[in-house]
Amino acid sequence: MLDVETKSDAVDAIRDLVTRFDTDVIDVPGGSARIRLEASGAAWDVLIDDGSAEVRGAERRIGPDCLLAADPATWRDIAGDVRGGMAAFRQGRLQVRRNLHLGVGFLAATSGMTDPARLRFDSVRTKRATLSILRAGAGEPLICVHGLGGTKASFLPTVAALADRHRVIALDLPGFGESDKPIAAAYDAPYFARAVTGLMDALEIDSAHVVGNSLGGRAAIELGLLDPERVRSLVLLSPALAWLRDRPWKRLLQLPLPRLGLIQPTPRWVAEPIMRRIIPGADQGWVAAGVDEFLRCYLTPRGRVAFYEAARNVYLDEPNGEDGFWTRLGDLGCHTMFIWGRKDTLVPLAFMKHVERALPRARHVELDCGHVPQLERPRQTHAAIREFVAAGQ
Repeated sequence: MLDVETKSDAVDAIRDLVTRFDTDVIDVPGGSARIRLEASGAAWDVLIDDGSAEVRGAERRIGPDCLLAADPATWRDIAGDVRGGMAAFRQGRLQVRRNLHLGVGFLAATSGMTDPARLRFDSVRTKRATLSILRAGAGEPLICVHGLGGTKASFLPTVAALADRHRVIALDLPGFGESDKPIAAAYDAPYFARAVTGLMDALEIDSAHVVGNSLGGRAAIELGLLDPERVRSLVLLSPALAWLRDRPWKRLLQLPLPRLGLIQPTPRWVAEPIMRRIIPGADQGWVAAGVDEFLRCYLTPRGRVAFYEAARNVYLDEPNGEDGFWTRLGDLGCHTMFIWGRKDTLVPLAFMKHVERALPRARHVELDCGHVPQLERPRQTHAAIREFVAAGQ
C-alpha cells in the first residue's frame, strides 16, 4: 500500500493528466468508458462521457473497460512529460490491459501534444464499413495491416518508429478490433484488400506503402495484384501464404461452419485459460496485451464469425491452377520485401524458397524471431522497412 504522501503525489499526477484530456484524439466506442488507473495497490477511475473526463475513486464493484497500471514514480513521470505515457508503455513500466484501443487512446488524449502529426485514434466511414484506425506522423502514407486475431495495436511500435518520416496509419480490418463486423462478409483476401482501398479512398490517399503481417500480409499481396497503382511498395512480415501440402480438412471447411460462432457459448473463463496455455509468456508485456485484444473480439458472436471465416479462407486459399496463389504471385509488380522469422512455426522459413521461385525480384530479410517481427524484433524490423522504403522512392 502507498503511504499518504506517495498516494497524494500519484493522484495529483493523475489529475494533471486528466486536465490535458483532448477528446479529438481518442475514439471512444459508444461515447463512454471507465478507465482504471492503478499505482501500487491504489486505484482511481477516469470516467469518459460525451467528450469529457473526470477522476473518481475506483468503484471496485464495477469492472473497468481498460486498466493502466504503473508505480507512482512512473505516473509522476508521465504527468511531467507530454511524451511520457507512450514511452513508459514501450519500456514496460506501464501496463495496459483489457483494451489497448482505449488505453493507448487515453495516453494519446492526455499527452498534451497539439501537433497535427500526433498520435490519434479515429473511426473512418468507408463505402462498405466503418473502420477504426490509429495514425501519427506526416509524409508519404504507410498503411499497416494486422494479422488474424490481431488488431491495429500490433503495429503501435511501427507507428512510433516510422512516424518521423511517414504518415503511418494502422487499421482494424473489418471483423476485428473496433471496426464493423458484418455477418455476411467474405472475409477473404480480396475482401480485405478492398477494405484497405476503401480506407484509402475515404482518407483521399492515392497510393501508399503497405506493411502487412500474417493475414494482413496476404491482404497486402492481394492489394498489390488487384490495384498495383495504389501500392508504392509492399513489406510482408511473415505473410500468410497458400498451403502447398495436402489439406485434409478442405472438404469439411467448405461448409458454412463459421456461422456457428453466432451461437457458440464462449465465456471468458473458458477461453482465456486456453489462450494462456497455448501462448508462451501470455501474462507479460505485449503478449499479454495481444491476448486481451484477441479475446475482446473473439468473445463476441460477430467477432467469432469473422475469425473463423478468415481462418477458413487462409486454409482454403488455392495454391495452384490458373487462379491459384502461387501462379498469380509472379504477377506482383510492386517493389516487395519479405521479412521472415527463423522461429516462425505458422509460416516457416521454408516458404522463402517457394517465394524466390515465384517472385525472384523480391527482397528477403531473415530475423531471429517468430511470427510477429514488428513486436519481437522491432529495431531490426523497422530499420529494414525504413531502408527498403527509402530505396524504392
